[in-house]
Amino acid sequence: MTRAFVFPGQGSQAVGMGKELADAFPAARDVFQEVDDALSQKLFALMVEGPADELTLTQNAQPALMAVSMAVVRVLETGGVRLAAHADLVAGHSLGEYSALAAAGALGLADTARLLRIRGEAMQKAVPVGLGAMAALIGLSLEDARSVAAEAAEGEICEAANDNAPGQVVISGHRTAIERAIVLAKAKGCKRALPLPVSAPFHCALMAPAAEVMAEALERVTFKAPAVPLVANVTASAVSDPLEIRRLLVEQVTGAVRWRESVLYMVDAGVSELVELGAGKVLGGLAKRIHGDLGARSIQGPADIDAFIKGI
Repeated sequence: MTRAFVFPGQGSQAVGMGKELADAFPAARDVFQEVDDALSQKLFALMVEGPADELTLTQNAQPALMAVSMAVVRVLETGGVRLAAHADLVAGHSLGEYSALAAAGALGLADTARLLRIRGEAMQKAVPVGLGAMAALIGLSLEDARSVAAEAAEGEICEAANDNAPGQVVISGHRTAIERAIVLAKAKGCKRALPLPVSAPFHCALMAPAAEVMAEALERVTFKAPAVPLVANVTASAVSDPLEIRRLLVEQVTGAVRWRESVLYMVDAGVSELVELGAGKVLGGLAKRIHGDLGARSIQGPADIDAFIKGI
């Protein structure tokens, strides 16, 4: 079986995540402590105890989700599951790309935590609160969603930000343009056009100030070649060169997450199973919508880990 390990993005966070892992495995506790130390923050306590609105803040949610994913990775390693031996590709949705790179040894854990803190803060500061928005267009093709976004822009920013699955495209940009796009999408036969409860318009041109911040931050960090290639969000193709990975991470801040194409690329490369490591089951659900024959499983807690190790 050809396998890819994939890592979730923002929106998969929930109060209590990571607690079962920490209770059961010293390796998980070590990950959470290392992230806390890197950020000089009791992030794990926030993950376990909440409040939810504070955990959901971009600068907290991003390193927290990475920490849970890396806790799963480290626990699997103690059970003999090595990424280089048991996966052929890695990928992550938006911030999950950083988790994928940490799991593949391209980035150190502490550096990854600090980069995601910087990324979260920079994305939040890039656009004044209330100026930007995002919306999910359910039932429109990518081409139709792009057409709607272009028509709604009227001189403002309105772009396809996430191509998640067939008929599930997220648009991002100025709030007024997104509101116009919602009306236009419904007129074009969109089944549902839903404003998303996000604090900033991610993955569009309005994030340019955050991309500049990340370019500087990424230059200060050492990258290694990942143990297996990364399927990058912005190209939907595999990359292993550290300099190219760094460039693509900068481009990713303003660029669209081409997740549907990324999954199809992995299928074309021979992948028959996606294994989602970390919080939630979002990517597994998308995988089934993208390619019905693709196997998908989620590894979140001790029972999932035990079952996976026994099945290897």
